[in-house]
Amino acid sequence: MATISVPALPSVAPRESTSAARLNWLRAGLLGANDGIVSVAAVVVGVAGAGAPVGPVLAAGGAALVGGAVSMALGEYVSVSGARDAQRTGQAAHAARRATDAAEPSDIVAAYRAIGVSEAAARSIADELGRPEVRERWVAAEEQAAQDDVVSPWRAAWVSAATFTVGGLLPFLATLLVPASVRIAVVVVAVLVALAATGTTGAVLGGAPRGRATLRVVIGGAAALAATWLAGTLLGAHAL
Repeated sequence: MATISVPALPSVAPRESTSAARLNWLRAGLLGANDGIVSVAAVVVGVAGAGAPVGPVLAAGGAALVGGAVSMALGEYVSVSGARDAQRTGQAAHAARRATDAAEPSDIVAAYRAIGVSEAAARSIADELGRPEVRERWVAAEEQAAQDDVVSPWRAAWVSAATFTVGGLLPFLATLLVPASVRIAVVVVAVLVALAATGTTGAVLGGAPRGRATLRVVIGGAAALAATWLAGTLLGAHAL
């Protein structure tokens, strides 16, 4: 006897899938922006902490910005490509099982009876679902919904690269536009404010407590900046 579940309306799944996919892209974008903010700022603060003039600081920040964006894109492409291949393999196996494991009318009746549908209505539903044209459209709708869930490695690559670049531009521009005497302080303040904004946005999208999520991101960013500044200061002192 085949095991079945009560089918949902085919028109509902694609909409829910699309909403989930968009939410995942928004979260991925926020993660890329956070990475860009922290990575570029850490390089800038570390080199500035070593006592380097503005030229080398900007060169290091620019290199970190370009290299980080390319690295993010390549990493996301490879990672998502592997996930997509595994996803498609699972879909193919599911389709094969579905093709060889057609539900009997009695199974459909039992499934609907289990949720309180009357005997007559359940048998009517089973008769309708058993029609070849209905079954074909049902299977097609399920396959389309599954295809909508397949992630795109190219989209993941450019989203990650773009958001990393946008996030990394903040500390880079702060370094470029402010005097050397307050450069590190301005970069740190700008970075922490930006991280607080992205942390709050991520918490809203994920339905998590805003304060805790924001504090976690800000503390992590502050620790990264402090560590790189200390490393740059120590290495600069020994190098000099």
